[in-house]
Amino acid sequence: MPSPVTLDRREGPYGEVVLRRRDEHFEIIANGTFLMDTSDGRSERLLIDAAFDALPAGRTAPSVLIGGLGVGFSLAHAAADPRWGRIAVVERESAIIDWHRNGPLAPLSAEALADPRTEVLHTDLVAHLRTSTETYDALCLDIDNGPDWTVTEDNGSLYSPAGLAACKDRLTPGGVLAVWSAQPSSTFEDSLRNAGFSAVRTEEIRVARGVPDVVHLGVRPA
Repeated sequence: MPSPVTLDRREGPYGEVVLRRRDEHFEIIANGTFLMDTSDGRSERLLIDAAFDALPAGRTAPSVLIGGLGVGFSLAHAAADPRWGRIAVVERESAIIDWHRNGPLAPLSAEALADPRTEVLHTDLVAHLRTSTETYDALCLDIDNGPDWTVTEDNGSLYSPAGLAACKDRLTPGGVLAVWSAQPSSTFEDSLRNAGFSAVRTEEIRVARGVPDVVHLGVRPA
């Protein structure tokens, strides 16, 4: 493996965030934890598609909240699909927003950011879910390596009963919660059911080595 080249490193209110390039691919590291890279966006695209497919039949121009801008795969995929209506993306790291608007990641997301359906919310996802009065047809969340492997301690509350209740409150009846994870979690499936979500299931994306990436899905009952 070639050694990565650090392109930017910033200290923020949530710790250190780093953008690196390894050959032609980019990597985002937060507080020393690898978050994601641009080598394979299949699971990020599945996050969007699985949420749409789980919506009630006939729902037109559904709105989606994407939690985490990351390398932009999920946003770009949603914006490339004309079936989506309003597309909001929440990102708490100003550095990541800068890398997409004016930096090395701009080629990946420029078209999506220019889409009139797209709105970037520079705020903390957990706080937004608990304080906003907005509702969405789908929540597509990818801010950690999964419910059992959070980037910061505060993120853990997202997967708690109170956090899942906040997610349900932000969904329209029949709306879908989709959560990306680097590994399956039967415990989180149980948490979704206990929080009142129905049709709970997990979709997998096989990877070259190790356990598959997954998307956990649950539906707010109509």
